[in-house]
Amino acid sequence: MVKTKKRRLHDEYLSSVDACLHADTWFHERMKKILKQAAKLGNATVRALFWYERDQSEFLYEGSYWKRGMIGNSHEYLKDQGLGGRNIDARAQYFYMATFNSPAMVWKLIGKGSQYAWGYLDSNGDYLDGGKSYKLNLPGDAPAEKFMSVVVYDSQTRSMVQTGQPYPSKNNKRDKMITNDDGSIDLYFGPKAPEGKEANWIQTVPKKGWFCLLRLYSPTEAWFDKTWRPGEIELVN
Repeated sequence: MVKTKKRRLHDEYLSSVDACLHADTWFHERMKKILKQAAKLGNATVRALFWYERDQSEFLYEGSYWKRGMIGNSHEYLKDQGLGGRNIDARAQYFYMATFNSPAMVWKLIGKGSQYAWGYLDSNGDYLDGGKSYKLNLPGDAPAEKFMSVVVYDSQTRSMVQTGQPYPSKNNKRDKMITNDDGSIDLYFGPKAPEGKEANWIQTVPKKGWFCLLRLYSPTEAWFDKTWRPGEIELVN
C-alpha cells in the first residue's frame, strides 16, 4: 500500500515536471516568435521615419532636400527645450543612422565642433539610385576651418558604401580635385566616372540606394547664417 502510494506520488511528480517543461518550451517558443516579429516591426517603423520626413522644417533650406544632421537641432532630442518632452521618433531615427552624438554637433560653435547635413533625395525629390549618375556643386570658400567632406553611405546598412575606391568620400583638404573658375567644386556620383572628372568622382553601386553626409569640421559663420549653402544633388542620367 505504501509502495503503491509512493509510486503514485512519483508518477504525479514526473507528470508535473513534464507539464512544466512543456509549458516552459511553449512559453519560450511563443516569446521568441513575439520578439522576432517585434524586431521586424521596429525596423520597418524606424525605416519609415528615417526615409520619409513628415516635418518639412527639418530641411535646412526652403525648396531644398538637404536635411539637418539632428532633428530639432537637439542632441538630447528635446521638444521646446524639454517643455514638450522628448522626441522619441527623432532619437530612433538618428540612432538608426548613427552611433554617437555630441552637443558640439548641434551648438553654434564658430571654429569649433562640427556640423552635418545629409542628403537622400535628388533635386526632383527622388531617392538616390546607385545605378544612376548625379552631380553636386559645392560653392567655394567652404565654411570649415579644418575641412569639409562628403561621404557616401549604403542605405541598407547605413555604413560607408563598399566599392573599388579606398574611401567613398571627397575631402577638400585631403583630395586634389578639379576646381571651377568661380572656386566651386562639382562632385560626381555614379557607378562609372565621367570622362576627365575622375578626381571628383565617388563611386556608387548599381541596385543599391545611397545617401550622403556633408561634414563640416570647425564650421564658420557662413554655415550658420546660411550665406553658404550646398547645391542640390542633380540627376545627370
